[in-house]
Amino acid sequence: MISGGARCRGLSGAAVLFGLALTLTACATAPDSPPVPPATGTEAPATPAPPDPAPAPEGVSPATLPGWNDEDHLAAFEAWATGCTVARDAASRTQCARAMHIKQTSKPVTPSMARAFFESGFTVVAARTADGGPGLLTSYFAPEYTARRAPDAEFDMPVRPRPAGWTRGDVGAVRADIEAAPPTDALAWMRAEDLFFMQIQGSGYLTFEDGSTARAAYAADNGRPFTGIARPMAEQGLLPANGTSGEAIRAWLAAHRGPEARAVMALNPRYIFFAVDPDDGGHPNGAAGIPLTARRSIAVDPAHWRYGDLVWISADGGNLRGARASYQGLVVALDTGSAIRGPVRADFYMGRGAEAGEEAGAVRHPLRMWRLVPKG
Repeated sequence: MISGGARCRGLSGAAVLFGLALTLTACATAPDSPPVPPATGTEAPATPAPPDPAPAPEGVSPATLPGWNDEDHLAAFEAWATGCTVARDAASRTQCARAMHIKQTSKPVTPSMARAFFESGFTVVAARTADGGPGLLTSYFAPEYTARRAPDAEFDMPVRPRPAGWTRGDVGAVRADIEAAPPTDALAWMRAEDLFFMQIQGSGYLTFEDGSTARAAYAADNGRPFTGIARPMAEQGLLPANGTSGEAIRAWLAAHRGPEARAVMALNPRYIFFAVDPDDGGHPNGAAGIPLTARRSIAVDPAHWRYGDLVWISADGGNLRGARASYQGLVVALDTGSAIRGPVRADFYMGRGAEAGEEAGAVRHPLRMWRLVPKG
């Protein structure tokens, strides 16, 4: 089980190239004022972790992992059976084929079968930071926003399409200069703060005034580095140091909509362009190219992890207001983000919509990670 609080279960390809980790750092009934994206990233030190549980010995069964007996092995099996299709190494392919065979021949797959699959097919290797200390877990979600087909006084920020001739790596104008240029081909119109956070998330779902919905997906970026706005907001006294959750930041921007809020948002020069497509009612794709599974997918640093990797996370002691007590369980590496860096760093996909966003905004937990290494 992925636990949050006492116990609870556990974006989009290039769409999250820069914004999965912002700490300050879409559907027919979307609320007018959705909660903001998560407080993730690397701007402030996390609260020191509590004493670590004894790490599982390497090269032994996953059954040695802390909390293994409490896991929902069947839910984890279903998530990995979908995510493992992106794996490229021979051992992962072997176990992926084994999972597919179990699904095809066992109707239904039982929790005990799922647990036996993991325990017989994988061994455990702990991921470690350079100093042996904890890493960081943050969270993101697929936001849902109200939008307009034409601009008005409130919905005055255009959703801009990919610039003509853009190629990855191009460096263009900074956010403030792009926003100052008059749009000629806006795909939709949003509140300024909503568009800012949708760009951080990399994708989102839009509900228009006629009730129709659409998905806005990453299409391009301006090649500028991402800069979190939480720390400067705290330093300027706009928010308290321990009150820079996504919800708090979005509320401040909405309350100061106009030149004051835009000046703060301009501190992040990164800008994302979108494509707008029909809403299929599902979850966005991760960088691996397949849909994310709520509470079972993470974004990782591709320098240390591969798409399709099966990972055990254990995170306790979040320090943001409203934080749940812990998150623990099996997840699949299916995404990445420019602020997700290091061997013990993960951005947890919470799901879609306002409830997921509210929880994601308070995730900033010291983290331990273990790689489940497939047997060849």
